[in-house]
Amino acid sequence: MTTAIDPAFYRLLAESYKRLLAHNPPFLEGSERDGPRWLYASAQSCVLAHSTAADPLFIYANKSAQTLFEYDWDEIVGIPSRLSAEAPNRTERQRLLDAVKRYGFATGYSGVRISKSGRRFRIEDGVLWQLRDAGGMIHGVAATFRHWTFLTEG
Repeated sequence: MTTAIDPAFYRLLAESYKRLLAHNPPFLEGSERDGPRWLYASAQSCVLAHSTAADPLFIYANKSAQTLFEYDWDEIVGIPSRLSAEAPNRTERQRLLDAVKRYGFATGYSGVRISKSGRRFRIEDGVLWQLRDAGGMIHGVAATFRHWTFLTEG
């Protein structure tokens, strides 16, 4: 399991994104000198990652993602990432993850997610990519998005 500001995990996030999508990750625009700390504490984009387990567990969520999903670090790291979507939306989420498995990444995704308190929101224009090191080993899947809309009930 990684720490919130682990330099090796930060490099894996950024370098695998760049390798797979052939450009620098937009979630790092404006990062200060200490990239891992900046990404975790100050980035405006939500960045999350989950493991390669059969039922993947969150291994990373920056402060923006924690605020949106209403979990702190100790709560979100280690829970199944499938819980970020309600049961009816999990099929759509799995199709997206299958595409990432096939192609290495997916761009432009949107979907409804749910916070710890049950608040629903629609993610817009997200990117998912495999956390793949320089040797090709896959360590998980990461996601980033900057836009979301809260949904009203009724």
